[in-house]
Amino acid sequence: MLEQAMAIRDQLAAWRRDIHMHPELGFEETRTARMVADTLAGMGLEVQTGIGKTGVVAYLGEGRPAVGIRADMDALPIHEENDAPYASQNPGVMHACGHDGHTAMLLGVARLLSQMPDRPAGQVRLIFQPSEERADSENKSGGLRMVEEGALDDLDAVIALHVASEKPAGKVGIDAGFITAAEDSFYITLTGSGGHGAYPHYGVDPTFILAQVINAIHGIRARRIDPTKPAALSIGAIHAGSTTNVIPSKVEISGTIRTYDEVTRGRMKSELEQALHVARALGGDFELRLVPGYPATNNDAAVAELIRTTAEEMLGADALLPPEQGMGAEDFSYMAQKTPGAMFVLGAQFDDRDRPHHTPVFDISEDALPVGAAMLAEVTCRLLKQKG
Repeated sequence: MLEQAMAIRDQLAAWRRDIHMHPELGFEETRTARMVADTLAGMGLEVQTGIGKTGVVAYLGEGRPAVGIRADMDALPIHEENDAPYASQNPGVMHACGHDGHTAMLLGVARLLSQMPDRPAGQVRLIFQPSEERADSENKSGGLRMVEEGALDDLDAVIALHVASEKPAGKVGIDAGFITAAEDSFYITLTGSGGHGAYPHYGVDPTFILAQVINAIHGIRARRIDPTKPAALSIGAIHAGSTTNVIPSKVEISGTIRTYDEVTRGRMKSELEQALHVARALGGDFELRLVPGYPATNNDAAVAELIRTTAEEMLGADALLPPEQGMGAEDFSYMAQKTPGAMFVLGAQFDDRDRPHHTPVFDISEDALPVGAAMLAEVTCRLLKQKG
């Protein structure tokens, strides 16, 4: 499988570059979806479009067992700074997280498996989802939309990968259990009475309250949560006032909560609200709005082990990266809740420069593309045999 994937490396790179040059934001991936659908139809696959608004689902084979493979298609609102022949032609929008590579690799899987004369019996379902990076007006991401609209129905397993720009190209990381965190956003308004900067004693200063609230918030993880349970809380924005001699009447704070298990997730939320009561003790008030995000991604142990075995046999034991959990969020989590599944990490370091995800200089090595396509295709075949 790896040899066959290496033989189509140039095609994988061409697909990836085409998508990279024409990035589209979440739920706006019309050109990308059309390119994907046309390419799959040209391979003779049955194709459905408009799933989850702009998603594409293709079918290879039929019946059970059925294995799904997921790739995300959306880009980010970032202006690319790379001087590359395939740089974004859409100012202010960029594939800065590798979804262009994910989509190209899944097209490669379609090419490999559609031409495989002895493909195991069953159905392969290719799931090209929109909008992993953001939710719509109903607070639903592309992954959740795809699940709700039946793209994962009747599957026996689902797999995916995510490139890592900081890991050596072609290396594979896989572990069972939680690999990404649940994400919840919070929006806080602290209120006082404001007043003249020369006469602070006549009012209630919400900036003074802010200082005490920040201490209380950051004490949650340290003193209110079981230290053996992963959790993180970060304040991302604080806004107050507009001039030097006016005490503002309100302060706005926003940030994120990251956890793995649902008990800790609920405790972090309740403790955040409790911490804000400091504002009332100091004569002010508060409003708290919590916006639930993606759940944690929990890799199925059996599927994860099959991925690990496949990587070791295909690439060698030295290609396996040490297991590594993260507090980032991924909406593949909805699919792994619906169907036993697992996501693995694929190293794709471009050069010696630091090129973090979600930055204007992000890029990936195209040498990783055939490795990812071969891994996805081989794991799928083994799952079909195992569950058949």
